[in-house]
Amino acid sequence: MLAGHILDFSQHCTNGRSPLPRAAVVALPASTSKTATQENFPVASLLLPAATRARVMAFYHFARIADDIADNPALTADSKILRLDALEETLCGRHEANEYTESAQGLRDAVGGDEVLLGHAAQLLQAFRRDAVSDHCRDWGDLMLYCQFSAAPVGRFLLALHGENPTATTATDSLCAALQVLNHIQDCGEDYRVLGRVYVPRVWLAGHGIDNDAFLDEATSPALRQVFDLTLDHVDALLDMARPLPSRIRDHRLRLEAAVTLTVAERLSERLRRRDPLASKVRLTAMGYAGAVLTGLWRGLRA
Repeated sequence: MLAGHILDFSQHCTNGRSPLPRAAVVALPASTSKTATQENFPVASLLLPAATRARVMAFYHFARIADDIADNPALTADSKILRLDALEETLCGRHEANEYTESAQGLRDAVGGDEVLLGHAAQLLQAFRRDAVSDHCRDWGDLMLYCQFSAAPVGRFLLALHGENPTATTATDSLCAALQVLNHIQDCGEDYRVLGRVYVPRVWLAGHGIDNDAFLDEATSPALRQVFDLTLDHVDALLDMARPLPSRIRDHRLRLEAAVTLTVAERLSERLRRRDPLASKVRLTAMGYAGAVLTGLWRGLRA
C-alpha cells in the first residue's frame, strides 16, 4: 500500500507547476507550538550523526508546521486543507517556496529531492487532512488506520534514511502507532476542550456509557479509567510487536535510538496506568526519562 502512495507522489510531482490560491499561501504558522525537546521520544538525538540529525530535524519541522495547521482552532476545515495542499505543492517542487512553505522546501533540500523520503513526508499530510475534517475514530481499527498516516511515516522515514532492511517496518510501525496513541491519551482533555477531538475509540466509550463531555472533567471517572486501561492494553500489545525492532536494525546508532524510544514508550504506558491524564499532564519525570534512556542504551547494545 505504501509503495502505491509513493508512486502517486512521484507521478504528481512530474507534472508542471500550478498556481495556488492566495489563501493557500498566507497565514501558515511561522513557528511551531511544540519543540523537539518537548516530545515523548528522542528527536534527532546525539546518538545520530550530525548530517543525519539535520535531515531528521527538517522532517520534524515540516511535520510540526503541518500539525499546527491541522490543530489551529481559528481556521476552517477548508482553510486548513488549502494550507496543507500548499505545503505538499512545495514539497514536491510544483510551487516555489515562500516564507509560509519554507519548511517543505527545507525538507526537500535536506533530502536532496529523494522521492522515497519525500513520499513518507507526504503521507503525514493525509493524516492532517483527516484531522481537519474529522474529530473522532470509530474503533481500534479506525485508529490504527489513522496511525498508518500520522505515525508510521515517521519510523519509515528513519529506516529509509539509514538504508535499513524493510523487515524492520512492521516493528517500527507498531512502535510509532503506540507512541501516537499514548500521545492521544496524554492530551485527551485539551484535545476535546480546544478542538472538540476525541481519538479514544468511540465504540469503547459508548460501550461504557461515556459521552465526550467526560473529557471536560477535572478527574477521570471509573468508567473512563476502564477505557483508558483498555486502550493501554492495546498499546502494550503494539509494544510487544515492536520489541524485536532494535535487533532488526543494522545501523548501530539508529539501533540505540530505537531501543531508547521503545523503553520510553513502555515507561510512559506504565505511568499512564497510574496517573490521571485529565487531572494533569502525564509525562515521565526527568529522573524517569534518564532511567529509560540508560535502560534503552543497554538494550540497544545487547540487541
